[in-house]
Amino acid sequence: MSRQIILLATLLSLLYSHVVLAAAENISKYKGQQNRVIKSLSKDDIQQLKQGKGWGMAKAAELNGVPGPVHLLQMKQQIALSKVQIIKIKSIFKDMQSKAIPLGKKLIQLEQKLNDSFVSRNITAESLSHQLDGIARVTKELRYVHLVAHLATPSILSEFQIIKYNKLRGYGDGDPCKNIPIGHNEDLWKKHNNCS
Repeated sequence: MSRQIILLATLLSLLYSHVVLAAAENISKYKGQQNRVIKSLSKDDIQQLKQGKGWGMAKAAELNGVPGPVHLLQMKQQIALSKVQIIKIKSIFKDMQSKAIPLGKKLIQLEQKLNDSFVSRNITAESLSHQLDGIARVTKELRYVHLVAHLATPSILSEFQIIKYNKLRGYGDGDPCKNIPIGHNEDLWKKHNNCS
């Protein structure tokens, strides 16, 4: 009889383990995000968009060695920017920010409208397509604003300053997951660089 009890206990234990593993496999990586006001945007995303920050939109330039105005100004002493360079870079930054903030706010509004359409179940394939076209248009404009600001900086800088910038940003030799540049949020840096 005790052998049957042991066998039954073993089978129940295996069954329980299988059920627990199966349940864990079904848990979404989005768990917890259902509590967001706008499901597609985190609080940090919204804050960055409202402030005209990069939101990762200029990675194509930044990670290919084309400096951005914000970080250049943050590192002006380490890169030895002249007064004239600082004035020019501030002008690029001011122009970028004056365009990025309203576009960021518009993108938030469009994402809110899309979110609300799903909440109210008042959405059709046609209205979805129309909303996505608007989101894509604003996202394209916003990305353009950030990337064009990067395009404007190399002509202001010396080659040495560009090399120094990239090294200070952590894009030189070494593992970017272990070399987090000064001024970066460690968690966001690791996320953007696919660090484990």
